[in-house]
Amino acid sequence: MPVALSKDGPDRLVIEWSDGHRSVYTWRHLRDNCPCAGCREERQKPPDPFRILKPNELVPLAPLRMPPVGRYAYKIVWSDGHDSGIYTLEHLRSLCQCPQCSVRAAYEPET
Repeated sequence: MPVALSKDGPDRLVIEWSDGHRSVYTWRHLRDNCPCAGCREERQKPPDPFRILKPNELVPLAPLRMPPVGRYAYKIVWSDGHDSGIYTLEHLRSLCQCPQCSVRAAYEPET
């Protein structure tokens, strides 16, 4: 369970977990791994070499709010209006970008 959430500068989120682990995330990493159905579908599409940027991709990305969803998740409301991703605690923990987790992820096979 998270015991504290804080910002680390303008582009990072830090979560202190009850087991003593300190997770670090960039906001871009969290948005790129949004668990909502629309974002999942978008990630599964092959890259389009003729794709033109959408207007919301030109706006600096920032979280506006991060309210809890029960005791199991957080909902991030983004500056571009996107707000349908529910980030479960398990998903957040799996996305950790701290040095310890980054090394472990490099050695674990993808599923």
